[in-house]
Amino acid sequence: MIPAIYPMLKRNLDLSFTQIGLITLAFQLSASMLQPAVGLLTDRRPLPYSLIGGMFSTLIGLLMLSQSGTYIEVLPACVLIGVGSAIFHPEASRVARIASGGSYGFAQSVFQLGGNIGQAVGPLMAAIFVLPKGQIGLAWLGFAALIAIFILIKVARFYKIHLRNNPSAQSQVTTAPLDQTAFFSLGVLIVLLMSKNAYTASLSSYYTFYLIDKFGLEIKDAQLQLFMYMVSVATGTVLGGLLTDRYGHRPMIWFSILGALPFTIALPWAGPVGSAVLTICIGIIMASAFPAILIYAHELAPKRVGLISGIFFGLSFGLGGLAAAIIGTAADSYGIVTVYQTVGLLPALGLCAILLPKATKQPIFKS
Repeated sequence: MIPAIYPMLKRNLDLSFTQIGLITLAFQLSASMLQPAVGLLTDRRPLPYSLIGGMFSTLIGLLMLSQSGTYIEVLPACVLIGVGSAIFHPEASRVARIASGGSYGFAQSVFQLGGNIGQAVGPLMAAIFVLPKGQIGLAWLGFAALIAIFILIKVARFYKIHLRNNPSAQSQVTTAPLDQTAFFSLGVLIVLLMSKNAYTASLSSYYTFYLIDKFGLEIKDAQLQLFMYMVSVATGTVLGGLLTDRYGHRPMIWFSILGALPFTIALPWAGPVGSAVLTICIGIIMASAFPAILIYAHELAPKRVGLISGIFFGLSFGLGGLAAAIIGTAADSYGIVTVYQTVGLLPALGLCAILLPKATKQPIFKS
């Protein structure tokens, strides 16, 4: 929802692109810094009902945002939303793995589909609830968070029963150090994640401004195109999980990051219809990367599922937020169209995938 209301916040609070980028940084950095710590803690001691606590933090942040009348009031509201994400993701990712039946890629993609659908619906909800009523319309969306809390009570009970029936799952952490191969491979995966998230941050945070500036679209029309992009991201996430289970991690990583390069380079030179088509292609291809990257990382450290999930989900938020802040500053200085001509080269970092060794189903620990 937050990126979807940026045009309204920019107009109402007289914000610069740099301030828009800092709002993104606030909620994404709060999530990224806490998630690895939460993951490490829950590896040692699983906390099923922390899922509910995370959603409650998001609810409070949403209500605060609906009442924020200044830029300074917006920031802590967004931080609370980020904290909710940090608490939620590591344990939720573990629950998805538990419920996967061995189809880890598909399970992770279905889990991420929920977030992607939420992002896709965000622009539509903004158009229906927020633009007509103003920021106060965000309060009505608190009902969605309340529904989520009741659903998570059932999920937490399922998780608690699983832990009771599987005592070995109570503490999954290992003290054995990762060897150099695992560290190097995780580093390469982080670089690939950086290239993906830096580019997708440019679309999720600034694509509506780009369409308005370059083609003179109305806010609602620009948000509709953002919605189409978010739907393509949701589609790509599910396809990525299915194809990862079928063809393996490395082929999917090659395809999903480097394969988007021709489309990202062409985007700044396309018209309004061509831009819509290209962003749909970009969304499907790039979104298919994350399930492959996360499952690859889980294989490298199978006894650290919470920590690895926390790091990679955290990096997804943190790198996206940092990129949004940098892109916002660049847009203020050089113009949003020029920025898109430059960031289109980021998927070229997908060439780093050549450095990845073949994934092993055995943990890579020192003996």
